[in-house]
Amino acid sequence: MSEAIVASQVPGTDLASVPGASGARQFWRRLRTQRAALVAAGVVALLVLFALAAPLLTAIEGQDPTTYHPSLIDSARGGVPVGSFGGVSGDHWLGVEPQTGRDLFARLVYGARVSLGVALGATVVQVLVGVVVGIAAALGNRWIDQLLSRITDIFVAMPLMIMSLALLAIVPSSFPRPLLVALVIGLIAWGNTAKIVRAQTLTLKGLDYVSAARLSGWNTWRIARRELLPGLAAPVITYAALLVPMNISAEAALSFLGVGVKPPTPSWGQMLTAANVWYQAAPQYLLLPAGALLVTVLALTVLGDGVRTALDPRAASRLRVGTGRKREAKADADSKKAAADASAEKAAADVDSKKANADASANADASANEEGKA
Repeated sequence: MSEAIVASQVPGTDLASVPGASGARQFWRRLRTQRAALVAAGVVALLVLFALAAPLLTAIEGQDPTTYHPSLIDSARGGVPVGSFGGVSGDHWLGVEPQTGRDLFARLVYGARVSLGVALGATVVQVLVGVVVGIAAALGNRWIDQLLSRITDIFVAMPLMIMSLALLAIVPSSFPRPLLVALVIGLIAWGNTAKIVRAQTLTLKGLDYVSAARLSGWNTWRIARRELLPGLAAPVITYAALLVPMNISAEAALSFLGVGVKPPTPSWGQMLTAANVWYQAAPQYLLLPAGALLVTVLALTVLGDGVRTALDPRAASRLRVGTGRKREAKADADSKKAAADASAEKAAADVDSKKANADASANADASANEEGKA
């Protein structure tokens, strides 16, 4: 079945949202017109590069995230780093931790690997489980749909933080903690993804080309793979792009509460937990991970909005940067003014036409009267 039919019949989807060469080119062209999304994509790419290159960057600095440096700590002042700006120097680019003397730059870049890795892993789990459950509910019979929908409602109603605290507290410490956090977040928070996929699948299920595939003898799995998944790509990709910043915040919150990634493995949430008593004596210890979290979540949110708008160009972007809004308002005002001018000209033309018709009618009556007298 042609991809153009999918694009034309799915609500909120056009040709650019359908996988394919031409659709991908249109998607990238639309995404490039959004300056905010491009800046956000550059920031995200830079953060990912820093995370992947953490061993190389720390090797260039000559430090690692776990080595203690007691000589850089002033024990007489309670463990405050020696020197200005938290011990910033040529050997320690962002200073050192209070009490331990561990290098802050090394812990920050290694923490990016953990935070981004956990968020991406949790997003993959959420999308996989949500897509499978949503499609199964939409294509199953009434009993399967009811059962899966009620299970989905239960998971949607579950408080993520409380359930994660309970599960993470009972799992043995020998299990890899970053993997465990990603699995817990993903296996608890997939409900909204399943609801979106089920609703979109029900819409696609009623279209003519899906009915034709069913009548031709295709089984359910083949219909889902060949006909439904291409139409589900746009909403799933859009929602997944918005899930990543939410999962980063969830991992940071769990680490902040002490049940996330365990020391000595660094993560931004764990660094915030240790820095909550040092915000006056060593403010950079708190500001660095908090600033990294803020920039990452903001960039991913703006990028997710750009992806949503590029996949569905009819939906106006909720985040606008620069003078785009002013230009749009000016264009709207110009179009309204042009419409008003055209309406006024049409009204004037109608008045002139009516006047001309009245004059012609009067002249014809006068001529008829004169002919009658004659």
